Amino acid sequence: MIRFYTATLGCKINQYETRSIAEAWCGNSGRGRSPEAIAEKAVEVDDPSCADVILVNSCAVTANAVSDLRQSVRRFYRDNPEARIIITGCAAQVMGDDLAELPGVVRVVAQENKAELLAGPDAGGAASTADQGSDPVFMPFHISEYDRARPVVKVQDGCSHRCTFCIVPLARGRSVSRPVAEIENEVGRLLAAGFREMILSGVNLRHFGRDLLPRQDFWSMVAHLEATFAGQWAGRARFRISSLEPGQLDNHALDVLAESRLVCPQLHVSLQSGDPQVLKRMGRGHYSPEQALDFCDKLRDIWPEYGLGADLLVGFPGETEEQFENTMDVCRRLPLTYGHVFPYSQRPGTPAAKMTDQVDVPVRKQRAARLRAVVNEKKKAFLQHLGTLPELLVLVQDESGKGICEFYAPCRIQAGGCTLRPRSLVRCRPVELCSGVLQCVPV
Repeated sequence: MIRFYTATLGCKINQYETRSIAEAWCGNSGRGRSPEAIAEKAVEVDDPSCADVILVNSCAVTANAVSDLRQSVRRFYRDNPEARIIITGCAAQVMGDDLAELPGVVRVVAQENKAELLAGPDAGGAASTADQGSDPVFMPFHISEYDRARPVVKVQDGCSHRCTFCIVPLARGRSVSRPVAEIENEVGRLLAAGFREMILSGVNLRHFGRDLLPRQDFWSMVAHLEATFAGQWAGRARFRISSLEPGQLDNHALDVLAESRLVCPQLHVSLQSGDPQVLKRMGRGHYSPEQALDFCDKLRDIWPEYGLGADLLVGFPGETEEQFENTMDVCRRLPLTYGHVFPYSQRPGTPAAKMTDQVDVPVRKQRAARLRAVVNEKKKAFLQHLGTLPELLVLVQDESGKGICEFYAPCRIQAGGCTLRPRSLVRCRPVELCSGVLQCVPV
């Protein structure tokens, strides 16, 4: 019996793929796999020092992500030098030879070959399953369980839009969509397993459906899930949408959200910059900041209260102080309730890394700090506002009462000795805001 430990760095898609591999290694046959496909069964352990195999699912989106990967692998080797360390994921795709030299590493599996691991820790040698010939193929990852209260449902992979700063197309290849029937089946499995909130996630949801027949888009898929599940699950389960591009924020989106009884009133937008010229240099000239502002104004007619997050990248090559201030202004005008602010990180192999007008690193960090201060003030004001609402619907994340409400705000349920069941939705009344967390009592 092989004992294995998994470590996931990076995005929700990595989390999903790790869980799918772990299910396969534990002998969960799932769709299209038989237990006999893995010659030697395995058991997952919580302590890497007890593991025979350590699987590290890596990220390469920033230099810090790669640094974290190296540190993690060295720590695993130091604490358990007998373990076989396998590295897969995006960093394995773009810098596999370097990672193979790290101590304890016995195998590096490129992202494009990650599905090989479904057959077991020692499987390998198959051809790439991600991008053979002219048409990329959706890898056969799927889940029936999850190690968190909110499972990810992967609906799309890869990206065909090459932003000048982004290494993701090099690491994950071109966009490929999951068939809607497979998405529907997985949502049904997770609902049957007791999950009451799931995250519809992809690398670039704007590209969903372009490669399917008949051609469709992300909002059509959401409408299909709504038609399939809302009759039974409205008010008892919910979907949360992962990061969207501003180019998706159109009238179709408004129509689908207006009819939805399952989608949480919260969106996360990959805005990146509030300056049109910076967006063009980023290769993101297909939308404008005004498009996001206009959509948010219209969305208020559908959702009187909603959470709004954004990804924001500052210090991009050539960004002037005036252009940065344009981003600050857009963020002040948007109804942001939180945000992820990153200083630009040069990634090898991307056009932006070769641009001559690089912003000094200290300036990048200083601008990130200034923008975070604006976002944090808006987050604090939103949490204070939520504290005045009569009721919130909180997903229980663990037995201690940690939870998250429909607006994507952190909560803590004070159950007064009553047992809280993780994965369940509980109607609560907010009573206090303490250290950025809404304290709530069941109603």
